[in-house]
Amino acid sequence: MLSSSWFFFSFLFFLVRRGLEVWGMENNGRLVPMPKSSHGKFFSGSAYIILSTAVLKSGLTRHDIHYWLGKDANEVDASMASDKAIELDAALGSRAVQYREVQGFETEKFLSYFKPCIIPLEGVFSSELQGLGGKSYRVSLLSCTGDHVVHVREVPLSRSSLNHSDVFILDTQSKIFLFSGRNSSMQERAKALEVVQYIKENQHGGRCEVATLEDGMLVGNSDSGEFWSLFGGYAPITGDRPGTDQMETNMSSTKLFWINKGKLFPMDAPSLNRGMLSSDKCYMLNCDAEIFVWMGRMTLVSERKTSISAIEEIVHSQGRSTSTRTTFLTEGSENVKFKSYFSCWPETLTTNLYEEGRGKVAAIFKHQGYDVKELPDNSSQPFIDCCGDLKEDRVDAISFLSSTVDSAKGCSAMAQIFEGKEPVLFFAIFKSLIIFKGGMSPAYKKSITQRGLTDETYDKDSTALFRVQGTGPDNMQAIQVDQVSTSLNSSYCYILQDGSFIFAWTGSLSLPSDHDLLNRMLDEINPLKQPMLVREGSEPDIFWSALGGKAEYPREKDIKDYTEDPHLFTCVFTEGDYKGKEIFNFTQDDLTTEDVLVLDCHDEIYVWIGLHSNVTSKEQALNLGKKFLQADILQEGLSIDAAVYVIAEGNEPPFFTRFFHWDDSKAYMHGNSYERKLAILKGSSQNVEAPDRGFRKAFKRYSSEHTPDGSGRKLSISDGLYVRDGSSDSSLVMEEPSFNSRKVEEIILEDCEDNDTDDVLEKLPYELLKVPSSMPITGIDVTRREAYLSAQEFQEKFGMSKKAFYQLPKWRQNKLKSALSLF
Repeated sequence: MLSSSWFFFSFLFFLVRRGLEVWGMENNGRLVPMPKSSHGKFFSGSAYIILSTAVLKSGLTRHDIHYWLGKDANEVDASMASDKAIELDAALGSRAVQYREVQGFETEKFLSYFKPCIIPLEGVFSSELQGLGGKSYRVSLLSCTGDHVVHVREVPLSRSSLNHSDVFILDTQSKIFLFSGRNSSMQERAKALEVVQYIKENQHGGRCEVATLEDGMLVGNSDSGEFWSLFGGYAPITGDRPGTDQMETNMSSTKLFWINKGKLFPMDAPSLNRGMLSSDKCYMLNCDAEIFVWMGRMTLVSERKTSISAIEEIVHSQGRSTSTRTTFLTEGSENVKFKSYFSCWPETLTTNLYEEGRGKVAAIFKHQGYDVKELPDNSSQPFIDCCGDLKEDRVDAISFLSSTVDSAKGCSAMAQIFEGKEPVLFFAIFKSLIIFKGGMSPAYKKSITQRGLTDETYDKDSTALFRVQGTGPDNMQAIQVDQVSTSLNSSYCYILQDGSFIFAWTGSLSLPSDHDLLNRMLDEINPLKQPMLVREGSEPDIFWSALGGKAEYPREKDIKDYTEDPHLFTCVFTEGDYKGKEIFNFTQDDLTTEDVLVLDCHDEIYVWIGLHSNVTSKEQALNLGKKFLQADILQEGLSIDAAVYVIAEGNEPPFFTRFFHWDDSKAYMHGNSYERKLAILKGSSQNVEAPDRGFRKAFKRYSSEHTPDGSGRKLSISDGLYVRDGSSDSSLVMEEPSFNSRKVEEIILEDCEDNDTDDVLEKLPYELLKVPSSMPITGIDVTRREAYLSAQEFQEKFGMSKKAFYQLPKWRQNKLKSALSLF
């Protein structure tokens, strides 16, 4: 019997749109759609379903389903989440890849949806939840790891949690501290600053101080003393990053199991191949740190649910690490990593639905008698200044290239292009291009002589066959091919030159635009001779004779390859091997200045060199590009002769920036990635609405006495929370805090100089202020609980006045507060 959620998802199938959809799971098992403003806000006691939908340039739709389990989610919620993910996949036609995400061990693809980070909240999700009310601000210590996506994990508020390898954020009510381990990378520090910005804006309303600290640098830094005082004082960090589970998979330990009625049956074989997987069965591929569950297309939804439940129970019973990742694949949706474990996986051809559909629509209209013009091809846009010099000999070309690059002082992009693999961008430079066989340089003549080869260099009086191609008058080519019948193709037009004759041959599947290019190229090749027009199927004998006789050739529609969706990769080579990884949902911000990145567009790749990277020459970058092509990470059949462009940071041309939502201002920033992010953080000042934090009497007397005109029209909270305009109680705007954002103790200290007692803050008894308390107070600054004590009780507890206390060093203050449970 199908559940109600299956019908819900079936209905959803007709409404699904590209982008992200998120559902939260309530205790009763009901899925609640989350508004976009709540995407990325998770509760650690609940489970969520996330659907990512992308429409590829091929016209196909790609779905990724993630079900996220909070660290405190119960087994019932976890089981229900996996069931509903299966139901959602079935409603989408069983074409999605499903991922099991566990809090603290999320995949980078999942984290890329919620930039800059996710910081789960304690508690359980409920659609009726109305916020946290007046609870006091909870001080927390967060660990941040990752160069391009950041894993944020809350760790115990203890000095032992710190290490030299990671970046840490200590979040207090009035100040956020960023502590960078001495072995952390600049990219990690920059990403952690994005998290600081996120916390400042979303948890502090944009009104709090930010302090940045370097591991081991303590001298002359007042923020450092304050930071360490929160840990009870400074002490050396004793450890490095704790050992994590090894995520690299050992190929020798990869095992395949057939799942039948909740039990595993090993599939023993010397190597894995696609033929071992049957469409009516489910299988588990155990790769130690990662598990794949493959479900045949003929299996029932109930079978898939049973198989997944069995795998989760087995993983739990075996005591496997919570970092073990589980991916669920339905037949036909296999990802590259899964297929890489099989020695033989047949290739599947992806139809270009856009090109195919466009051709069918045009044919229908033409059949109805309409004069249909072809739609423009976006890929033919030049994106380049079409001028330059041409060198024939390879040695001369390379020498000229190197001298040009050197003279430009790195301000030019460099490309390496091989014959037969020319990108559209290359052809756009020449507009009209004829490529002849052979060569004219002495080096070429010498080479063929030494190898005993026939000189095929073009001669206007000899037989020659040219294939005509292109997208328009500004992008057309005639390429000389072997003068044999097998070189023909029904999708193209050809020019056959044979002594005194010139034939213009039009394939039966060629288009009117192709015929226009044919006429233009005839004028280019030999404008003095009158061509003989020949349609496919009506060729004279002399035509076939010139080609050495009639033979079979391709007669099917040659559909243009669509432009692949680009993929961005980090570019790291260790001992000659490529060790990089993909950056999902990439943006311009992922181009970090310390990195070398590769943008893979299938037919061409771009090697981007950051100013602070360790690549010192463009020739070195070209070699990195060649190694990337050899690695073929996505197993997409990259050609080793694909075009390679080398792009230097700060000199990105339009044909590169078109792949991003480009902001020129970001390209002109100086410093490393950390310094750039810090400059943005320090320089940002936004006016946004902020909620009333629930403070009551605090600073009322101070604000009325210290406003410039003494009228008391502004209430200035010293830690920068908000400024209230006294003319309207509902008007709350974020502004720069008045009077240099002075601290609570500074105000009290000034008041104590004039009076022996103070009444700046409302007075609360010690029993309510201490931690823990049987009746905890809310709506106060929890980092300065002592300030709410009366002068008399303060003297009794601390043995000194408030004035004397606030004149002590910060570490001494915190030590006294900790002894009295006020810290």
